[in-house]
Amino acid sequence: MVFSASVGSVALPPLSVRVSAKRWSSVVVAAAHEPFPSFLPKLIDRIHDPFARRLALRIQRLPVPVRFSENPIMSSCVKPLIQKKETPIVLLHGFDSSCMEWRYAYPLLEESGFETWAIDILGWGFSDLEKLPACDVVSKREHFYQFWKSYIKRPMILVGPSLGSAVAVDFTVNYPEAFNFFQVEKLVLIDASVYAEGTGKLATLPKAVAYAGVYLLKSLPLRLYANYLTFYNVSFSTSLDCTNVGRLHCLMPWWDDATVGFMTSGGYNVSSLIEKVKQKTLIIWGENDRIISNKLAVQLHCELPDAVIRQIPNCGHIPHLEKPSSVVKLIVEFVQREAKKLDKCVTQV
Repeated sequence: MVFSASVGSVALPPLSVRVSAKRWSSVVVAAAHEPFPSFLPKLIDRIHDPFARRLALRIQRLPVPVRFSENPIMSSCVKPLIQKKETPIVLLHGFDSSCMEWRYAYPLLEESGFETWAIDILGWGFSDLEKLPACDVVSKREHFYQFWKSYIKRPMILVGPSLGSAVAVDFTVNYPEAFNFFQVEKLVLIDASVYAEGTGKLATLPKAVAYAGVYLLKSLPLRLYANYLTFYNVSFSTSLDCTNVGRLHCLMPWWDDATVGFMTSGGYNVSSLIEKVKQKTLIIWGENDRIISNKLAVQLHCELPDAVIRQIPNCGHIPHLEKPSSVVKLIVEFVQREAKKLDKCVTQV
């Protein structure tokens, strides 16, 4: 059963996010009294969702050296509280989004015992980009690689939702050294946007028109409409709070320039790379996705050499927000099942 609750004036999400009453209390109290990182936009103070507030408290910036910038980029992420010997889970996000996209699933993954990272892709999120680097695909790829090389340093389970799936595929094929086929590392692609041919005609727009479009992209009415298309069935009040969380990063001072830079660079075009992905892959898809047809899930399943597919009923384009418990359960089962297979193979050798 799914139902809603409230603590004081704070609206809580559906209890498909399973936490105890004691943990709810600690989340709300901590989110209400701890100071947010100073680099976050002031809009964060008006966010009601305690999970969003709690995750925002954990966002930090880490220096990442890259070839295309003289100084390291102070890069935003949510870092695990404890680093373990086991393979970590690394969470990307979708187009024009941030690590806040994982506010419901992140604590569930941690409670399941995983070392979990949530990383902001270069040009989105809350990094320090005052001295703006290039935000094209090559720069995004190198930045993520250098982040991995600096802090994660070992094979990982890489999770990419929506356009984050294109980022994951692009990274996996171009940086195979980040994966080791003799350990448990794999991909999880959620409602994957991997068949779009880059940013299409947006790449040819005059700069003035591109900036006008970007200004519209961060507007509250457009974001509300996007949420209407994205989610399967949520109330207006929930949609409004989700909209405020989803556009928080748009208020960073460099966001307009970074977004125009990405649009005019051509964007991601990874369809030809799919068959080169050798990692075992879990495909998760919302049955009622109105952004990307679930027919493409079947196509992706056929084209990936080693993949399983799972569909979540009564769910839209962002299952990790709409059905976080279902997504985490599928990921945990996928990882544990493959780990048991590997242990069996090692035992038989």
